[in-house]
Amino acid sequence: MDSPEGGAALPRREKALAVAELSGLGHDLADLLGAAGLARSTYYYALAHPKGPTRPELRPRVAEIFGRLPNGVGHRQVAMELRAVDGARIADKTVLKMMREMGLRCGIRRETDYHRYNSYRGVVGEVFENVLGRDFEADGPWQKMGTDVTEFRLSFGKAYLAPVYDFGSKEIVAHSISEHPDLEQQREMLSMLAEAKPAWASPVMQTDMGWQYQHAEFVAALEGMGIVQSMSRKGNCIDNGATEQVFGHIKDEFLRGRDWDTFEGFKADLEAYIHHWNHVRRQVRLKGLTPVEFREQALRDAA
Repeated sequence: MDSPEGGAALPRREKALAVAELSGLGHDLADLLGAAGLARSTYYYALAHPKGPTRPELRPRVAEIFGRLPNGVGHRQVAMELRAVDGARIADKTVLKMMREMGLRCGIRRETDYHRYNSYRGVVGEVFENVLGRDFEADGPWQKMGTDVTEFRLSFGKAYLAPVYDFGSKEIVAHSISEHPDLEQQREMLSMLAEAKPAWASPVMQTDMGWQYQHAEFVAALEGMGIVQSMSRKGNCIDNGATEQVFGHIKDEFLRGRDWDTFEGFKADLEAYIHHWNHVRRQVRLKGLTPVEFREQALRDAA
């Protein structure tokens, strides 16, 4: 009853069920028990004591947490929520087992055919040194940040998201959702950033070599806020990999399998998801905190 080529053995309960089924087809029970490596007493005990569901008292909460996003959430996020909010003492593996028993499965991240927006038009303004050099690690908020533009192709047409992502807190601290990837979108995003940024902060912001990030107005806006601009090399998206990773999560958790007939409906739903990302979505790298909780705690500790 073991799996071939040295694979993992079946649990005793499953072995016992397989033996019972084959025995019912006329095969000798003693031979089956010998092949399965089961003692007769173990066989009868397993049949008489069917295994109950794992942590049934937590199942309603698991279902509620999983259902917060259209494509579900992973077992680690469910586990972190149960521990942080419900005070449950439960391991990640136990939550994974529960979700499998309940038939709850979050889509695994994979390579997709999502469209990548490319705003490079050559050197059309001011370019900058790649200050960060792919060092995206930050031990607190408002130290290192990144921005980029990603494209969504939907029934109503195209839409564009321009966020500012804090590498330390994992928070989307500013954003603009627009039907056009133009300078007006950047103005809206920069205005939100200026309102959110603490006066004492002088972060480094990673951008690619898109035309908008070379534009004199964008450059002046960052300089006026005391933000140091760091620019990826031409055609090298890995240089801004932290922000690209956020786009991957958004399109897996929010977009995949969905469509919208109007820009207004899409924008409202994406705004709600960004709020979920910042205020609800717990992250392992933040030790189970949400981005907002991490930022607030880090600033309190530094005060």
